[in-house]
Amino acid sequence: MLESLGRWVARRRVIVLAAWGALILAGVVLGGGVFDHTSPVEDSPTGSESKLADVRLDALDPEGEIVTAVLTGTDFYSPELIANAGAVMQQLREVPGVVEVKDAYTSGGIVGDDGRSSLVTVELEQSLDEASTLAAATEVSELLRTIEPADVLVGGKFLAEQAFVDRAVTDAAIGEGIAIVVLFVLLVVVLGGVRVAAFPVVAALAVIAVALLALSGLILLMPVNEFAVNIVTILSLGLAVDYSLLVIARFREERHRHPEASLVDWVGATVASSGRAVLVSGLAVFIALVGLMLLGDPLLSGMAVGGAASVLLATLAGLTLVPAMLAAFSRHVPAPGRRRWPLRSIPADAVRVGALGRLAMLAQRRPVAVAVGAGAVLLLLAAPLATLTVGSSDIRALPVEAEERRTSEFVDAGFADLSETAASVLISAPVTDPRVVGLLDEIAAHELVIDADQVLDLPQDVTVADFAAPGDTTGAEAQQLVRDIRSLAGSAAYADLEVQVGGPAAEVVDTQDHLLERLPLALGVVLVATFGLLFALTRSVVIPLKAVVLNALTVAATVGALVAVFQWGWGAGLLGFAPWGALDVTTPLMIALLAFGLSMDYEVFLLARIAEEWRARDRSIDPRVANDRAVLRGITATGPVVTTAAVAIGVVFLGFSASSLVGMKEVGIGMAIAILLDVTIVRGLLLPALMTLLGRWNWVGPGFGRRGGRAGGDAGGGETGRSADSRPAEALVESGSRS
Repeated sequence: MLESLGRWVARRRVIVLAAWGALILAGVVLGGGVFDHTSPVEDSPTGSESKLADVRLDALDPEGEIVTAVLTGTDFYSPELIANAGAVMQQLREVPGVVEVKDAYTSGGIVGDDGRSSLVTVELEQSLDEASTLAAATEVSELLRTIEPADVLVGGKFLAEQAFVDRAVTDAAIGEGIAIVVLFVLLVVVLGGVRVAAFPVVAALAVIAVALLALSGLILLMPVNEFAVNIVTILSLGLAVDYSLLVIARFREERHRHPEASLVDWVGATVASSGRAVLVSGLAVFIALVGLMLLGDPLLSGMAVGGAASVLLATLAGLTLVPAMLAAFSRHVPAPGRRRWPLRSIPADAVRVGALGRLAMLAQRRPVAVAVGAGAVLLLLAAPLATLTVGSSDIRALPVEAEERRTSEFVDAGFADLSETAASVLISAPVTDPRVVGLLDEIAAHELVIDADQVLDLPQDVTVADFAAPGDTTGAEAQQLVRDIRSLAGSAAYADLEVQVGGPAAEVVDTQDHLLERLPLALGVVLVATFGLLFALTRSVVIPLKAVVLNALTVAATVGALVAVFQWGWGAGLLGFAPWGALDVTTPLMIALLAFGLSMDYEVFLLARIAEEWRARDRSIDPRVANDRAVLRGITATGPVVTTAAVAIGVVFLGFSASSLVGMKEVGIGMAIAILLDVTIVRGLLLPALMTLLGRWNWVGPGFGRRGGRAGGDAGGGETGRSADSRPAEALVESGSRS
């Protein structure tokens, strides 16, 4: 089937290229403005207690967007400042869309702890649409900055969200630009020519354009935020380059081995062999993204659906666009061994063992020591997972120098009278009810409560109180306070009261509980489907199980390293961010599933070739020798492609790690770590070491032990028997692949 597809693409290459050209044009025209239609996702799952409480509180006490400003740098009592600030406050009240202005000059507002600074809050009409709100907030900000002589910091949640959007757009453009330039230079060197290096880049740009087109349609059906758009571009760029490299490498091999064949034959054989790996790899990454969808988190769902579109398009490009380009421009693809500056040419028939091949040889010589050592390194890297703390990055998603973040941090540090609410308790009973008084008194007496305030001007049959906890509003202590309040409200003494707990900490608690509740389903689907894919690829039961374990080790080590870097702050100064003592509640699972999917990418590349070598083995030799030879030949043949692909996608992730947004740094650095660990320790050492130790038992499956069986049958003796040709696998690498 895949060979027929390859032949069809080769014969109809002009049609295929024209179809992709039309899709690219549509993507550029219609998908370019996707950032303009993104929207913030909900802070907690739909139907959760915190979400229901927040919705009810908004209905009881509706409030529009708030613009916050801090006036500092000049004595609060300066006559010039008093006169100027008072005049500006009156102008603010006349701005269309402004509902209320609270300040220390004209309405008895708050003066800072230093006696020099003061706080201004401007509330906008709740009924304004986003464009009108932005226009009003912009005018308010400009007026506030005219106050003299004072240093004015302007912020607030709405302006912070806008700043996040702007930085996400800018950082995505810069990240993609840097990645593409570096990628192109790398590909020119590795592939041996400028024109052939353009193939993967063109494929990547095509997938990005069409993926953004798909995402612009998706936005009409579900909310998608800016972060999800960036993830889509990362996956599109990385996977498209990976699949292109695999297809190009196999095309060169087929053309070199069968020079007498026609172009259609070359492309057909290329898609039949590498296309299988591309298809299985794409499905493996797609399955990981399905796992993200099944978690049911609004942020992760939008990201997963967009990412799934990217994966499917990258797979389609690997099966159609890249083969069509090879068919149309095959003369620009250098033969194996031909290199241009700065690499020297090598004979076309020379064996290139490559870095992975050399690591595999080491692993096969000392399989026990290598397996134990590599496993110990991964477990050591995973150790920080024991201290994992989750929270909500909120304003800290922005860089330290962002004005909106500086405003928020100044308010938190400079105004002791303002306590950040960790939990809001909503009780459907009047405050005069003795049960309500008793419950509020018990909560206020809790050891984690540092401040409590009743919300006034509400209907008499409802009581609302805000409670503050030490430390961060979404930190471990605040989360524990929420859990304790809910436990207390559910006790027998207050069982007949309707109590809901909302607020920032409650949102994190509900999100975490929701994710943990859905995690078994998501993991079950991912693991079972991945096992099925690898079983179909290798016809073995053992290899898929081993692959799942190895990928789990990669994931654990990656997330453990993220904890050390972003929670503990190791290397924070070098990487240019300020740690806040936790990871965002959705980050560990997002990184884990993405790392699992992408590590499966290289697993499939290698296993497809290893299984191919095993099926083509000489059945007269010892199965253990045949197994070792298949492993080494498969890694040697595919290793250079995997190494180049890993470096390429690593460049993509590192390009995005330069983002000023902490969330993008986490994804970029986390995925770069995952790729590095996977390609070196896992694929280069653990995979060949374990497959060497298992020998013919790698291939336990249908037909195992039967004479000539597909999976594990042998025609010449048992495990310990030796045939005439029983030299070690590395001594036979020079004989090349027979596939």
